[in-house]
Amino acid sequence: MPQHSHAPTRICPDCSGHATAHIATGVRLRDGSRATIPVTCPTCHGASTVARLLALVAKAV
Repeated sequence: MPQHSHAPTRICPDCSGHATAHIATGVRLRDGSRATIPVTCPTCHGASTVARLLALVAKAV
């Protein structure tokens, strides 16, 4: 059987596919939980993927 070649991965090289993180502010809410701020990756803008050319350049480096 022929082997299929898969397209190169387009995962963002800066966030490794984890595009959004929640950072604790250190402030506690009334119910005792911590207040968090969602922060998105500036390279992929929260999409976890980038353009194919950027992904190929990142693998070459």
